[in-house]
Order: sequence, then C-alpha cells, then structure tokens
Amino acid sequence: MRRWLIAGAMMIAGAAGLGASAGASAQTPTTTTPTTTTTTPVTTPTPPPSPAKGSLQLYLRANFNLGHTQVTVPGRQVHVEGTVRPYVPRQHVTMRVYLGKRLLHTYRVRIRKAGGGKYGTVSYPVSSPSPGGVRVVVQHQATPQLRAFAADHSFVVLSAQAGFGSRSDFVRLIQQQLVALHFFLPQTGVYDSGTGLAVDAYHRLMRWGTSQTLDQRTTNAILDGQGSFKVRYPSHGRHAEGNLSDQLLALINGSHVYWIFPISSGKPSTPTVLGHFHVYRRVPGYLPDGMYYSDFFFTGYAIHGYNPAPDYPASHGCMRLPIVDAIPAFDWLAIGDAVDVYY
Repeated sequence: MRRWLIAGAMMIAGAAGLGASAGASAQTPTTTTPTTTTTTPVTTPTPPPSPAKGSLQLYLRANFNLGHTQVTVPGRQVHVEGTVRPYVPRQHVTMRVYLGKRLLHTYRVRIRKAGGGKYGTVSYPVSSPSPGGVRVVVQHQATPQLRAFAADHSFVVLSAQAGFGSRSDFVRLIQQQLVALHFFLPQTGVYDSGTGLAVDAYHRLMRWGTSQTLDQRTTNAILDGQGSFKVRYPSHGRHAEGNLSDQLLALINGSHVYWIFPISSGKPSTPTVLGHFHVYRRVPGYLPDGMYYSDFFFTGYAIHGYNPAPDYPASHGCMRLPIVDAIPAFDWLAIGDAVDVYY
C-alpha cells in the first residue's frame, strides 16, 4: 500500500510540473514580423524615333551644254554629284548607270558629311563606252534612321566622229569649244572650211604641226580647254599681235584675246617686218594684186586676206589671212591700233 502512495505522489508531482510549464508558456508574448510587399512599376518602352524624310538633288560636272541638252563623248568621265538633306551618319546610296535600257554600272556610294552636318554629299565619276542616251538613277533604301528617296539625271553621249561636210551635234560641240578658246569660227554645225581653219590654228597654237583633221588627241585637248595665246604686249591696249613662230594673228584688247586666226607670213626671201607699228591706212574690198580688206601698218606691209593663204610662210611680206577671215579681222581693227610682230 505504501508503494501505491509513493506512486500516486509521484504522479501528482509530475502533473504539477507539467501545469507550471504550461503556465509559463502561456505567459510568454508572441512577436509577429509584418511582411513587406514590393510593387515593381510597369515601364512602357520608348518607341525609336521615326526615320528622317530625305531628299536628293543631282547635278553633273565636267560635261557640256548644247542648248538645254547636257552632252559628252564616249569614254569621257562625267561626275555625278548630289546633295542629300538631312545628313545622317553611316548612310549609302546605290547609283545605277543605264545606256538606253541597258544597265552599264552599279555603284554603292557613301553619303559624306558636309556643311557642318547640315547636309550630305555624294559624288562618283561615270562614263559610257558608246554613244547614246545615259540615265543615272540614285536611290537610298529606307533605314531606321532615313527614309527611302531617289533622283535621276540624264545626258547624251555623242559620236565623236566628224569630217569635212559632216553635220552633227559633235561638230557643234567642237565649234563651241574652239570659240571658247578664242578662235575665230562661225558656228554653223557643219565641218566646213572655217572649222578646218580653226582646227589648223589650234594645232599651230599647241605646236602640233599644221592639220585641219580632228583626231582623238585634238578632240580631247579641245574639250579639256587646253591651250591659250600668250599675250606679249598687254600694255598696248587694243592691238594685234602676229606670232610668226606659230603663224598666228591674235586680236587683243589689253590682255584679253578676242580672236585668233591662222596666217601666212613672208617667205624667207621676202620676210615680214618685225617690230611695233600702228594701222595707218585701211582699204576695203580687193586691190589689183588680190589683197582683200587690207590694214596697212608699215609702208606696204599689211594684214589682209589673200587666196591662197597656205599653212606656211609664203607671202611677199604681209600677214595673209584666209579670205573667209579677212572681213571679220578688218571690221575689228581701226586706224591707230597697235600691231606687234615677233617670233
């Protein structure tokens, strides 16, 4: 029985211990940590800028104008140039060159910065091996920075063949350029005697001999604007200079050459007088010895027309002009005008 009493006491003690533990547990406060929720704002992406609207203006350089038509000859380069607005870095254009409907060339050309970045430029030399109509088309394909745009320009390539009696735009072009170099030449569009004389005078100026034939070298030089008469006496005002070394007569105002003519001066046995003179007598029409529209500058020495006036010294001392050149020279000169004759 005692054993039972002890066991009961132990059970009561155990229960009391559990109650105390439970009471202690009930008296301890509970701490709750609040949960923070982070909200990420929704960002709307900025759309890329719209591509700029571009424009292109084309023009040609190193070509020639016959009226309103731009022309050149086979194999001669024409520079196609253009202005692009606005300038956008790292952009290119495609340049296509057509002869008629046939595609000759395709080039990719970079747009270069110009005008402090206000605009861009494109430039490329083109040529055609054959005569015909040439069309240059320049295009820019649309990019994220610059919209598509295009422009075109046309010119005509002339056949560079001409001979006596031929009539063509190429003959007109050669006549135009010879006149620009101050050779006397009525611009008829026909390869006539006047054209032959001007071509001959050009050969003399270039010191390429005497010839009225238009070859490739002569054509290129004329189109390049090569050659000029070197005025020796610009202080003589309105005057004529006879260069006997080149067999040329130039009518000059100060340092400006007005016209250049081929002449035939005195042959070795009757040389042309050298020096500084003045026109003192003028005779229009023919004289009995065949002199035509004569300007005398020293005793019997004169500038006058005569047939023949060959491409070498053959006169009796005068400076002979071809008959077709006599009246224009006579009409330009006047009493008192200086005449300088030299080698």
